[in-house]
Amino acid sequence: MQLDIIKTIILGIIEGITEWLPISSTGHMIIAEEFLKLNVSKDFWEMFLVVIQLGAILAVVFLFFKNLFPWGFNKTKEETKKTFNLWFKILIACIPAAIIGILFDDKIDQLFYNYWVVAIALIFYGILFIIIENKNKEKVPTVKSEDKISYKQALLIGLFQLLALIPGTSRSGATILGGLILGLDRSIAASYTFYLAVPVMFGASFLKIIKFGFVFTRPELIILIVGMLTAFIISILTIKFLLKYIKKNNFKVFGYYRIILGIIVLTYFLLT
Repeated sequence: MQLDIIKTIILGIIEGITEWLPISSTGHMIIAEEFLKLNVSKDFWEMFLVVIQLGAILAVVFLFFKNLFPWGFNKTKEETKKTFNLWFKILIACIPAAIIGILFDDKIDQLFYNYWVVAIALIFYGILFIIIENKNKEKVPTVKSEDKISYKQALLIGLFQLLALIPGTSRSGATILGGLILGLDRSIAASYTFYLAVPVMFGASFLKIIKFGFVFTRPELIILIVGMLTAFIISILTIKFLLKYIKKNNFKVFGYYRIILGIIVLTYFLLT
C-alpha cells in the first residue's frame, strides 16, 4: 500500500502539470501506466484516470473563484451580468463535447485508448502548434478580454474541444489552438480554457463514478484522495506558471516537446 501511495503522488504530479500545459494529461497518464502500475482493478484505474482530474479542476475554482462567481466581491450589476454571460458562453462551448462524450464514451476508449493514437496525436498537434504560432507571429489578436468572446466563438472553441476526446490531443491544447485561430489573445485563450474545464471535467468525473459505482475499498479511497489532493496542489503551481510564462512567450516550446515525446513513445513501444 505504501508503494501505491508513492506511485499515486507521482501520478498526481503528472496530472497537475499536464492537465494545464497543452501536452495531454491523458497521453502522459497512459505512458505513466507502463511504469507506475497500481495494485487496483482495471475498472478502478479507468475511473481513476478521469476522477483524479477533479483535483486539477478544483484548483481552477480556487484560483478564479472571483471571476467565476457572479455575486460578492463588491461586484457591480454590470460585472455580475458579465460573469453570467461568461458562464453562458462556457456552457455553450461544453455542449458538443457533452453530447459526443455521453453517446460514444465507451467506443472512444475502445478505439483510441492506445499508444499509437497517443503518439500520433502528440506529434500531429505539436506540429500544429508550431505552424499556428509562426502564422500568428505578426497577427494582432482581436479578442483581448473574456467578455469580448462572442457566442459564435464560444461554440467554435467547443467544437475544437471535441478533438480532445482522442487521447494524446490535450483538452487545453485543442481549445487554446482553437482560441488562437479565432483571434483570442494568448492569455485569454489560456484562461478561457481553464474555465471551460470546470463543467467538462466535473461532468466526465461524475459519469465515471456513476459507471464505477460509489463502493470503494479503503485502499481505493485513499489512492483517489491522495491523487486528487496532489493534482490540486500541483495544478495551482502550474496554472500560475503558465499565466506568467505566456505573457512573454508563445506555445511553440510545447509543440517541440510534444513531437519529441511522441517519437519517444513510438520508439519505446515498437522496441518492447
